[in-house]
Amino acid sequence: MTDDSDMPMKVIIDTDPGQDDAVALLLALASEKLEILGITAVAGNVPLELTEKNVRIICELAGKLDVRVFAGAKSPMKKTLVTAENVHGKTGLDGPDLPEPVMSLQPQHAVDFIVETVLNEPAGDVTLCTLGPLTNIGLALQQAPQIADRIQQIVMMGGGFFEGGNITPAAEFNIFVDPDAASDVFQSGIPIVMMPLDVTHKLLTTKKRLKRIKKLKTPVAKAVVEMLEFFERYDEGKYGTDGGPLHDPTVIAWLLQPELFSGRYCNVEIEKDSSLTCGMTVVDWWQVTDRSHNALVIRDVNGDGFFDLLQEHLARL
Repeated sequence: MTDDSDMPMKVIIDTDPGQDDAVALLLALASEKLEILGITAVAGNVPLELTEKNVRIICELAGKLDVRVFAGAKSPMKKTLVTAENVHGKTGLDGPDLPEPVMSLQPQHAVDFIVETVLNEPAGDVTLCTLGPLTNIGLALQQAPQIADRIQQIVMMGGGFFEGGNITPAAEFNIFVDPDAASDVFQSGIPIVMMPLDVTHKLLTTKKRLKRIKKLKTPVAKAVVEMLEFFERYDEGKYGTDGGPLHDPTVIAWLLQPELFSGRYCNVEIEKDSSLTCGMTVVDWWQVTDRSHNALVIRDVNGDGFFDLLQEHLARL
């Protein structure tokens, strides 16, 4: 009889690449612990026509041409799309010179794929990994509310509390882009693990860490270093740090090695209406309300252990 603990974890990765999304995808594609049922693209860091292309570029860089890639929402549920070319460059993957993809996009819409997959797989088998705005997930819940009871968990990069925001003083980019979708997700009852800026800002791509990756001397390592050297210039200028925070790979690292992280269960509410704090994740870290817990909010991480995990997986590609 097979031990279930030896079975790969079934995941759908929803993403808007973005250099840090690209590193998260490479980490996932290198792991034998994950069975990637599909990768769904959403508009976010750059528009959808670039994010869906960037997913395919990264799959090809990793040599994983059999992964199914789906295009999803072109704009948020209610708001006008806000993008981040000032951080990621005009392509979203500025830095390396990567070839145009030859992989084809799946004809099915990402939202339909998410709904169909969650309904067809055994209940509790599928984990959603969200690296961008939550639009595709919000639309899937709107289309088929019954999927909420069948999703094992959502592990997401988004929000911030002690660190504040990174696109407004109060809001982190992924939540700010589509606060309506984020609110629906946090109210859905699905178990959530939240990777906010409070933890990602503890994972800096320092010169020393990038030097280690460069020593791998593979095409993947070269591309990663060039992506991160481009990506970090914005945050280095903003925060005055050695390197920039590596946000999205925390989601995949949590699935592979959760003992690297620590946090606590909290209530998280999303501000949707205020012009001052729209997109804010209101985290009841100190348990000062009687609102029920709806997320495991991560705050601390073993940075050296995280970069060891990343290095070891990148070396496999």
